[in-house]
Amino acid sequence: MPGAVVLLSGGLDSATTLAIAKASGYRPHAITFRYGQRHDAEIDAARRVAATLGVDNHLVVNIDLRAIGGSALTAPIAVPKNRQLDEMSPGIPVTYVPARNTVFLSFALAWAEVLDTGDIFIGVNSIDYSGYPDCRPEYIDAYQRMANLATRSAVEGRRPVTIHTPLIRLTKAEIIRKGLSLGVDYGLTCTCYDPSPAGEACGSCDACQLRLKGFAENGLQDPARYQAKEPRAP
Repeated sequence: MPGAVVLLSGGLDSATTLAIAKASGYRPHAITFRYGQRHDAEIDAARRVAATLGVDNHLVVNIDLRAIGGSALTAPIAVPKNRQLDEMSPGIPVTYVPARNTVFLSFALAWAEVLDTGDIFIGVNSIDYSGYPDCRPEYIDAYQRMANLATRSAVEGRRPVTIHTPLIRLTKAEIIRKGLSLGVDYGLTCTCYDPSPAGEACGSCDACQLRLKGFAENGLQDPARYQAKEPRAP
């Protein structure tokens, strides 16, 4: 059974991606980043998901992107709340973390080479998403081309790099259906940009609203813990 590195944030998409990697016959090695984000809730969630779904090992890497800032997730900038879907589509929001997926994939690429695998799974999505440039198919294609020029195993022809993006063209509702069919417990996950100190989702940020919309479209209630106010799908 081949190994694969899976980027695991602890959110809905990455948990589904981990389940897909396992169902596809890979032995997953999960990698999570403490990058200076405003909360540890997603790291705690990543640990829960990794323990429940099962991984060969789970690496938590510390990178402090607060030194760079420029994002509502790493700097004292307000997280947008209660936006309608049409407000999420145009432009790149302040929750975009500069070059985050490029940084994360670089660590995953290095670890994959040490593990002697060329397979990397990442749960990026270009349908129900917040408009981040590093979630688009053309970005992934470009990164994969670069990775095959940048690693010894690929250049020597032993291990070409493949960036697997099984969710990239799925709606949030489709992602949830896929995950449920694979036994993902979404009550373990945390997608929120601005959770409470206890890890309860706000229900109002873009990530929460897209998540709630996906569950509503499946006629289901989101099993995640939310703050006292009633969350709503946009």
